[in-house]
Amino acid sequence: MAEDDAQPDPERAIELLWGTPEPERPGLSLGRIVAAAVEVADAEGLAALSMRKVAERFGTTTMSLYRYVPGKAELVELMRDAVYGRFPMGPSGGLGWRAGLERWARRAWEIHRSHPWLVHSGGTRRLPGPNIMAGYDHALDVASRTGLAPAQVIAVVNLVGGFVESVARQAGETAELQRRTGVSHERWWSERESLFERLDGYPALERLWRGGGMDTPVDPFEFGLQRTLDGVQALIDNQEREVIRDETGGECVTCGKPLDGGGRGRPRDYCSRACQQRAYRRRQAGS
Repeated sequence: MAEDDAQPDPERAIELLWGTPEPERPGLSLGRIVAAAVEVADAEGLAALSMRKVAERFGTTTMSLYRYVPGKAELVELMRDAVYGRFPMGPSGGLGWRAGLERWARRAWEIHRSHPWLVHSGGTRRLPGPNIMAGYDHALDVASRTGLAPAQVIAVVNLVGGFVESVARQAGETAELQRRTGVSHERWWSERESLFERLDGYPALERLWRGGGMDTPVDPFEFGLQRTLDGVQALIDNQEREVIRDETGGECVTCGKPLDGGGRGRPRDYCSRACQQRAYRRRQAGS
């Protein structure tokens, strides 16, 4: 198995991540090895990282590193946790759920921008260390302020974190291509005239292009983050409406008139037959 394809020994990785930190002393140490590996990955990408390149930074042999870490797979686990430790969250104070999650997402975005290789180090079986878990626990605490059910709180945090990782992956791929080719993303696309000449048969695209839709693209992180949080807010609002309707009868979904909660059976959505018919006609008109 190639070094890049190797999976970490989970128990050994957990021991390295969560064990008692070794005291700093002159010469080679686990902490210095991890720091050097991060420098290599930052400069050349995760695929270029090897135990040999790390050893060269210390002027020593690869075998000398194995006294501290079994191999690259375990080293990457340590690197991931180390870079998260460089961006501690700190207390969230009196922030509400939205401001708190936005702050957490921006911190994660900053980490990924500083270390683009992170998106290539993840996976469903990557082992979190204490720094990663501290950030995740912080986000769970903030998201709990939504009042959502426990499973939904976890899903919200995973949703926001997944959004950040997705945008970071796209940005990282663009930056890596620019680094390898020396050609910027904008320049590469500006030189694709032979493609643009073939796009006049797509009316929606042409209409938006002529309307200036591509002149000043929206920032994908800023736009996506706010729309993601808007979705969480919509979930909260919907559940609050359900509670109100169960307790008080709620409001007519057509005209907004308060509904009495005194009936039996299924909660009503409309204050009258007329409102129900208006809603039906609207649905038919939109179908």
